Amino acid sequence: MSQVDIETRIVVLENEISSLKSKFAKIESDDPWWKQRLGIFADDPSHAEAMKLGREWREKQTPNGNGGE
Repeated sequence: MSQVDIETRIVVLENEISSLKSKFAKIESDDPWWKQRLGIFADDPSHAEAMKLGREWREKQTPNGNGGE
């Protein structure tokens, strides 16, 4: 590999690293991933139904029927 090829590859790699650093800097400054997802099921009837079915199932699994509380 010639000196010019190596220098060209280094320039390309440096540009890629710079691009990745800027993307990660933005990600690190944002809220954590779990905070970005808070409220995504608000007013979702399918989610409400899933929660209801899960609660009913848990209540059936405990002897006193209160979900273990």
